Amino acid sequence: MSESEDPSIAVWAALRRPARFLLQSWWPWRCWGYLGTGFLLGYPALVVLAVLVGLGVLTAVAGIGLLLLVGAVAAVVPLGRLERRRLRFVEPLPVPDPHTCLAGARPAAWLRTRLRERATWREAGYAALLGLVFAPAGFGVVALLAFSLILVATPVIAWAIAPDQVMLIPGEPVSGPLEALGGTAAGLAGLVLAAYAGALLAGFQVKTARLLLGPREEDHRVLELTRSRVRLVDAFEAERRRIERDLHDGAQQQLVALSMTLGLAEMELRKVPGAAGAAALVARGRGEAGLALTQLRDLVRGIHPQVLTDHGLAAAVAEVALRHPLPVSVDLAAVPRLADSVEITAYFTVTEALANAAKHSGASRVAVAGRVEGDRLTLTISDDGRGGADPGAGAGLAGLADRVAMLKGRLVVSSPVGGPTELRVEVPCSG
Repeated sequence: MSESEDPSIAVWAALRRPARFLLQSWWPWRCWGYLGTGFLLGYPALVVLAVLVGLGVLTAVAGIGLLLLVGAVAAVVPLGRLERRRLRFVEPLPVPDPHTCLAGARPAAWLRTRLRERATWREAGYAALLGLVFAPAGFGVVALLAFSLILVATPVIAWAIAPDQVMLIPGEPVSGPLEALGGTAAGLAGLVLAAYAGALLAGFQVKTARLLLGPREEDHRVLELTRSRVRLVDAFEAERRRIERDLHDGAQQQLVALSMTLGLAEMELRKVPGAAGAAALVARGRGEAGLALTQLRDLVRGIHPQVLTDHGLAAAVAEVALRHPLPVSVDLAAVPRLADSVEITAYFTVTEALANAAKHSGASRVAVAGRVEGDRLTLTISDDGRGGADPGAGAGLAGLADRVAMLKGRLVVSSPVGGPTELRVEVPCSG
């Protein structure tokens, strides 16, 4: 039996080849170590959680109880992480972390996300099982191991304390090492029992831990849903670009040709005596065509700006800043070229945030800054306006959050009444 076998498999192998399990492998010792550390961890964790929950219930009326209850739930997340590490005592295959990565997240955002995740509540259930079931059972196995080791050493103990005597059975002293050999035999039997009981219990605990602390099928479905949403974003952007090309190469060019034709017609009409009224109408039509052309160009730019494709996010945002009614400072020089989906999401998030600032904030200036940290793009859009932006009051900020969430990013809004307002956008650079 190899050291990399699953403990539950090792138990069944031991039934067929007990000598190899007991004498030629480290599995009994690994299981004992796993159960012993579980006892040392399980009882303190149970006490802490019980105190937090108990105080939370008692002080719920005072308003403090909710914080204590939330703290009790949040405490199971690091406990689950520690348990996944501790499984390496007896489980060669690591258990993946079922939680969403929240690197760099603020404490409030981290807590909100963790409370919404099913994995957190499964970890709470495992914490209860660890303290109420596995820790006491592990203590029983470790206690049996310790008592068996004492029995095995009985002849040595009897020799060491002679002429004093030890008693294996109350009222029946053992006078010497030879008489203590019966205790050694009982101790060896106890060691065998402790080895089998420890392996069975450890195997059952590993199965339970994998079920409650690892990712579940619904977590994979969420991952696949996220991937499908990313594919939808890519398909949607491809369709946007097709529409942009059609408008640019079709309707826009036709409007340019129409404007030129009307201009030539106006010139010819001005040469004809008595056709001044017709020339004025043609001039008016040319002006309308020019206005339609301008609006169409703005629409094409809004669908997909060519500068974003050609020069990247910093240049595209700088161009928007030049046309913005408020002074906008842009600090995106440190942002390199990124995946198309990331740049597109970041660009339209910034443009929407700038539009909201111009319409609703009452600000005198806006600042846009961004950087790449690790594998995440972080953008901040801040203004000195009146504040009070509420993501739940309308579709604007909610739409931004939905756009960012499609790429597994997040949007954090800080907008106290009186200002300032800051939008913080984080998007994985992998897109």
